[in-house]
Amino acid sequence: MSTPAASPGPVGEPILRVANLAAHIAGQQVVEQVDFVVPAQGVTAVLGRNGVGKTSTLKAILGLIDRTGEVTFEGTRIDHEPTHRIVQRGVGYVPEDREVFGGLTVAENLKLAIRTPEPRTELVEALFPELTRRAQQRAGTLSGGQQQMVSVARALINPNKLLLVDEPTKGLAPKIVNEVADALAEAARTTPVLLVEQNLTVVEKLAERVIVIDSGRVVHTGAAADLFADPDQIQRLLGVHSEENA
Repeated sequence: MSTPAASPGPVGEPILRVANLAAHIAGQQVVEQVDFVVPAQGVTAVLGRNGVGKTSTLKAILGLIDRTGEVTFEGTRIDHEPTHRIVQRGVGYVPEDREVFGGLTVAENLKLAIRTPEPRTELVEALFPELTRRAQQRAGTLSGGQQQMVSVARALINPNKLLLVDEPTKGLAPKIVNEVADALAEAARTTPVLLVEQNLTVVEKLAERVIVIDSGRVVHTGAAADLFADPDQIQRLLGVHSEENA
């Protein structure tokens, strides 16, 4: 088992610190004791087998599920704050199940997400021109890939300080996977990203750092390049071969 580094990633104060994080859903413990930091730039990927607590870790950071422990954002403890306050601080969230408002149009979905007088509309239009063409279409009639574009676009339309992105390519066609990955790469040029992702090809393309969770605990942190250079370690930590693209 690898020991999480005390100050991994680029030099400088991390934007997010998580210490002794535990979380429960309906009385069942889903995160046991998670410790890691997220640098103030680039993509940090959270990896692990299915059901080990990756999604629950993101939800716990946001206060969407009951949690204990310390979550520090930009040097301020936020673990006792409600979700809406954390979002107002500049933490964007792309949930695993997309959660678009199906009865509203694409344009209305994006408008509801805006919480700044200067939304990044031009960035969203450049990254997802398909959404511009479908602005007046009800989101519930879009394909799964198009709905994922809406979900990502809602996060990117605000000038967030940190993005939490959960399984953005799950179930998508390869073409859409590439579009979503390209959008996240562009976003990461200016905003740090904490990414939960099972597609190792996407992780290898995007991430500078990796955090591996197993049974609700962090079992490895380090450079993504080092992990992908060691197929045996990928097999041991994730139970897959790198070429399987789990």
